[in-house]
This record gives sequence, C-alpha cells and structure tokens, in this order.
Amino acid sequence: MSTYLTRRIELRIGELDFSLDALQDLQQFDDADGAAARAGISSALWPLFGQAWPAGSVLANYMADFEVGGMRILEIGCGLALSSLVLQQRGADITASDHHPLAEAFLQRNARLNQLALVPYQDLPWEIANHTLGRFDLIIGSDVLYERGHAAGIAALVQQHSQPSMQIVISDPGRGNSNHFSRALALQGFRVDEQRLRFNASDSLPFKGRLLHYRRDAPATA
Repeated sequence: MSTYLTRRIELRIGELDFSLDALQDLQQFDDADGAAARAGISSALWPLFGQAWPAGSVLANYMADFEVGGMRILEIGCGLALSSLVLQQRGADITASDHHPLAEAFLQRNARLNQLALVPYQDLPWEIANHTLGRFDLIIGSDVLYERGHAAGIAALVQQHSQPSMQIVISDPGRGNSNHFSRALALQGFRVDEQRLRFNASDSLPFKGRLLHYRRDAPATA
C-alpha cells in the first residue's frame, strides 16, 4: 500500500486543458520494496519526479504546436510527462522515459485521467546504454541538466539514439549547465537556437530560463 499523498492540478497548455495527479509536496516518500534505493534515488530526490515544474509547462506549451508529423519522439527524464501527454493527445509517435520506479504508473494514471490512450514508456537510465530502443527524430526534456555531469550523459544518449537528421528541445531554468551540453552536441554536428523565457511569474529581465532547440541536418548524398 502506498504511503504518499497526491493532489490534482489543472493546467492550460496551448488551447487545451489537462489534469494531473501529482505528489502533494516535496515531503512525500514511499520505497517499501526498495526499488528507488536500487536505482540510486535517495529519499530527498524521490519526490522530485512527481511535481509539476515550470520547465515542464514551458516544454509542453512548445510541444503543443511543434511540427511533429512523421517524427519518432522520445521524452527523457519525463517525471509527470506533461509534454508526452500533450503529444499523445496530438496523435504523435511519443515514447516517455525516466528511471524513477513510479514514473510509468503516474504517466498512465494521468493518461487515463485525460482520456488518452496509454503512452509507451521506457525505463531509461542515462548512464547505461540501451541497445533495443532504437533511434529518434526528436528528443525532448525539461530541466534535465540539473547536475553538471548530466550534460555528458545526455549527450551520449543522444549519440546512441539520434537519427542523422535530428532535433532536440530542452527547457532549462538556468542551472548553468546548458553550455556544457551545447558544446557536447556541437561535436555531434548540432547547432542551437536559444530563447530566453519567463519560467515563473516572478522572473525578471534578463530571464535565466531558456528554451534550447538543437538541429542537425543529415549529410547530403552524392
């Protein structure tokens, strides 16, 4: 039996309303079977996946009208996976991924809550190569660069799972690690467009938050 508490959140994304069941606060913890401990997730980090963070809303709003026709899409570090739900509602080919033991359960719970089909999900630790997941045309993530070492880990994941012609969209609240990530992706042939955005109502100019859109074109054929 779970020992965590949840709350219902209502969000307006684009022209649509979404409901999310999220953890009630950052004091929630439940690891009776030790799954989080085996995954290396401490009690302090455990509840972070289950919150509706501003970076998630920024990414979801960007995905609400992003051109996704024909793309195979992967959301990394999805947490409550708001962007995956938005893309599922749009009929996109989306796979959500995380390494938290409850991420999939909350994803499918929220898919049902919003009367959506269940979203394909993959347990995907960034530091372990996955040889069955395949390659994607678009990889997205919100606030995934929260530790300096994550830049190299995600860049390696991109290298393994990206098509030659490829896009990546990351919403970053300004933790100071995006430059490391951009340099790592530049070595893979990506260029970046950066938008500075307000993530919270209290944010003032110059905004720390940014929307990072990386692109790489496939090599021209002879």
